[in-house]
Amino acid sequence: MIVERGDPKHPQAKALLKQSHALMQDLFEPEENYFLDIEELCAPNIRFLVAKDGDTITGTAALAIKSGYGEVKSMFVDPARRGQGIADALMQALDDTAKAESITTLKLETAHKLKAAVRLYARHGYTECALFGDYEPNQTSLFMEKHL
Repeated sequence: MIVERGDPKHPQAKALLKQSHALMQDLFEPEENYFLDIEELCAPNIRFLVAKDGDTITGTAALAIKSGYGEVKSMFVDPARRGQGIADALMQALDDTAKAESITTLKLETAHKLKAAVRLYARHGYTECALFGDYEPNQTSLFMEKHL
């Protein structure tokens, strides 16, 4: 498995992103969904990453470069491939990408009910933090950060 820069419009990446978006829409109210659409993931301040096994994209993650920090977005692993270290590899690649961009703080928004995601982030050194950026307070979101 390798993790490298990718294109959110690649058919395999796009399929995973659409699967992630559908899951979030099933689990949360529209005002509680903060995922970036595929066009937004093509913006100049986004570093989009894919995990690949051969020619197969098995996971996605993105780093949004913000003023003073980087934000983790679009973290998703093919459900059939979970438990194989893909998420851990993506998390390490996000750290490496942030360091290459001279970013010293990473932040993210997730949800309390996404327990596996919260455990993943905690395992990678993220701790709870205050609301940040353009997020609105709600009962669903959990905000986390990590200092590199």
